[in-house]
Amino acid sequence: MSSIDDHDHGLVHDLEIIGRRIERRRALAWLAGTGAAFALAGCGGGANESASSSSTSGTTTTTTASSGSTSTSSGSTSGSTSSGASCIADPSETAGPYPADGTNTSSGATSNVLTASGIVRSDIRSSFISSTTTAPGVQVTLTLTLVNASDGCTPLAGYAIYFWQCDRSGNYSLYGAPSESYLRGVQVTDGNGQVTFVTIFPACYSGRYPHQHFEIYESLSAASAGRNAVLTSQLAMPAAICSAVYNDASGYSESVTNFARVSLDTDLVFGDNSAAQLAQQTPAMTGSVDAGYVATNAIAVAA
Repeated sequence: MSSIDDHDHGLVHDLEIIGRRIERRRALAWLAGTGAAFALAGCGGGANESASSSSTSGTTTTTTASSGSTSTSSGSTSGSTSSGASCIADPSETAGPYPADGTNTSSGATSNVLTASGIVRSDIRSSFISSTTTAPGVQVTLTLTLVNASDGCTPLAGYAIYFWQCDRSGNYSLYGAPSESYLRGVQVTDGNGQVTFVTIFPACYSGRYPHQHFEIYESLSAASAGRNAVLTSQLAMPAAICSAVYNDASGYSESVTNFARVSLDTDLVFGDNSAAQLAQQTPAMTGSVDAGYVATNAIAVAA
């Protein structure tokens, strides 16, 4: 593994570029009461969606739970704002053995990609430290919406989300693929509480249900430490999409057998979660193996 210590500018360098905008985004966070209600149905082939709406001056704003999408339509009601928007905070999950966030080692050295210059990026398919290799696989464009479960599910702006996953062979960069740094990245939530990552569909490796990892930090500067995350958790891939990708896309052949041996109920991470939690942790996905997938997911934290 290439030494990450050589890239000691890291997030400090990125802060100098966009630091002032972070606080501005936080100040512009939607504190006007945008509602969100989280689906309580179980997952497997993707979470069902439910919605809660608020009406103010004739405009209805609806935020769906699993997708995190927001639509606005005009109405005849005026001057009233509904209350009671609620959502459950995402469960905390293990970061696993391959976080590269400074909390463990790889090849005998502390692995902390969060200190590497260039980690703040949306398209995470390519390595960016000592290699420029692009991870092959079915493209997934994932939009995450971060909301405050303690304040009516209002969007949280200015938070940093560190996202990482395995490649289509089941390896994690900087560990199983030690010379690579692909499929890792950080984004800062905008005024809508949203970030977007362009990635690939992860493999199903032996012993685990297909998943993706993330850590939430209160700011970009806080993310550089890797030890003070507001939330560390995982996303579970929709079962129907897993079957389609593993059976029809090239490079995922080993995932076919591994996926047949595991389920959400037997998974060592997701197995003890409630149906509501699993629904919340499962992104909504549309698309195809050939065209790629668009995925959306809302993450709630008790901020």
